[in-house]
Amino acid sequence: MSNSNAFPEALEGANHTYCNSLTSYSRFKTRVVDVGGVPMGGSNPIRIQSMTTTDTMDTEGTVAQSIRIIEAGADYVRITTPSLKEAQNLEAIKNSLRNKGYSAPLIADIHFTPNAAELAARIVEKVRVNPGNYADKKKFAVKEYSEKEYQLELERIRNKFVPLVQICKEYGTAMRIGTNHGSLSDRIMNRHGDTPNGMVESALEFVRICEDEGYHDLTLSMKASNPQVMVQAYRLLTQRMIETDRDYPLHLGVTEAGEGEDGRIKSAVGIGALLEDGLGDTVRVSLTEEPEYEVPVARLLVDRYSSRQGHAEIKSPSGVVLPYNPFDYLKRKVNTVHNIGGDNVPRVIVDCSAKGSLAPKDLKSFGYNYDSSLDKWNISDIACDFLFTNTFLPDFDLPGTLGVICNLDQWKNNKDIPGFYPFMTAKDYIESKERHPHLNFVYVTFPDITRKLLDLLKMDNSAVVFSDTYNDHGMAEQRRLVIELMENDVKAPVIIGRAYGDLTEAQLQLYSATDVGGLLLDGLGDGVFVADETHQRDELVNRTVFNVLQATRTRISKTEYISCPSCGRTLFDLQETTAKIRARTNHLKGVKIGIMGCIVNGPGEMADADYGYVGTGPGKITLYKGREVVQRNIPSKDAVDALIQLIKDHGDWVEQ
Repeated sequence: MSNSNAFPEALEGANHTYCNSLTSYSRFKTRVVDVGGVPMGGSNPIRIQSMTTTDTMDTEGTVAQSIRIIEAGADYVRITTPSLKEAQNLEAIKNSLRNKGYSAPLIADIHFTPNAAELAARIVEKVRVNPGNYADKKKFAVKEYSEKEYQLELERIRNKFVPLVQICKEYGTAMRIGTNHGSLSDRIMNRHGDTPNGMVESALEFVRICEDEGYHDLTLSMKASNPQVMVQAYRLLTQRMIETDRDYPLHLGVTEAGEGEDGRIKSAVGIGALLEDGLGDTVRVSLTEEPEYEVPVARLLVDRYSSRQGHAEIKSPSGVVLPYNPFDYLKRKVNTVHNIGGDNVPRVIVDCSAKGSLAPKDLKSFGYNYDSSLDKWNISDIACDFLFTNTFLPDFDLPGTLGVICNLDQWKNNKDIPGFYPFMTAKDYIESKERHPHLNFVYVTFPDITRKLLDLLKMDNSAVVFSDTYNDHGMAEQRRLVIELMENDVKAPVIIGRAYGDLTEAQLQLYSATDVGGLLLDGLGDGVFVADETHQRDELVNRTVFNVLQATRTRISKTEYISCPSCGRTLFDLQETTAKIRARTNHLKGVKIGIMGCIVNGPGEMADADYGYVGTGPGKITLYKGREVVQRNIPSKDAVDALIQLIKDHGDWVEQ
């Protein structure tokens, strides 16, 4: 097989055979891999896992935390194994768990230490290796490899890796080959670049070695802190497997997702976009929190698909070539209609339709705070762009940045008032002679599309499609709607509209992040409308939408933190330190700060951050600007101040 399998970096269209179907939900069928009697892949349930954050040499603490993870509902427990001594202690941990009646399979997480992996494979049910650093030390070296030099590098890797493969075969141990965007080898970086294609090739180098040894008990992962990169890499991997007759199970995760709502929404965007297309056999949500808190989040994401089959039929696209490239982000080219579409960021529309009336104080939930003493509006970074009122209009002066969308009849009676725009059904749009000269919202579901509607939209530079879906497989149906517009050269911007009924707060956030985020990752949305049918959680919904836009990198409204989960490798209190850094920097809109507990993924993930704060020894921190080291081994007590100074020195600091 060739070692160079480049994919086009930017195409107007691409083959979509990375999944069974873009319109009919079904899981991509993978081989069954037994992991200590809890098999994954095939028709088995999508498995949930988490990872301990304790020092692996702390047997009692690791056992106690493993029990909490298992009792939270995880199928597997992963334990960091940075050196031989931790590998040796896995036996004590496993024995203690079994003696207490817990049989969940254990996974050893290995990075730089082949000897630790080889011992761990004799003890636990599965080992995870990172192909970027298992046999390589990252030097960020720039080098042109001749084909002979490249083959010699592969032979060197083979010699280091084959002993582990043989042990896994002998002991019946499964293996995950887990690529991380932040730790690609210099060899991969020089030939394939810091790309999803490089991530895929990094894993396949190790897969080929396993296959040459007759070993196939593999799962594969393509984790990145950027959901866009992560989704593209998994799609490429799956397509490559299909092309080469491979069927290994997929482990899904967004690495260094962070904490709280940010981490949950970021994870849902990436993991959910893949689950929607039937990809994924095991899931880990990586939060900078206690690991048992990860499990319910993963469970909510996964359980949504237990009854997805049997949804209403969605007409398939006309061919296998899509009008967009699912392996490379390129925003759909659309008209600029008022402040929607074109080069504008996605606009946020909030639902006020059930209120019947509005007072200035009601807009606080949507980012607008009225100061009556000064008769001024204070506008936050997460202020919505439009209010959807439907049957009524506000009777007070609104901020100039805020538009109002009302139904066609209401608009007709008030069409001379600036900032008010009509909302009409597809039928009304076709039949009505009255329209706003600049901006008209046309409510369309995929079954509404007719030749007449497409022809009118194609000629109308004032139309914005307000999409909605009633299909259980809603994200796929809305994607299909946009594909139909693209195939018919309709350049009207599209608002992604979703309404949710009887959901918990957690479900509302995770489901909307999946449904809306998956479309934004493919450049298929120009605005977002999320309606909570309880009509009682306005602030939550508005905040969630802006978090989804942030996670998809389509509209930046705040500081972004790329923060890894704690684990036994972490060299400082990650949760406490993250909280300290957030408290002092959360006003730096658009700045990305990486907070890494150790060196494993630190330098590589710094490529996706503006500034990096990385543990490099007990009580020692190294600061990065991008990938470049700026200050080494700063005492922890001084490191946050030093980070602030670094941000100031590079001109990215603003006073609150």
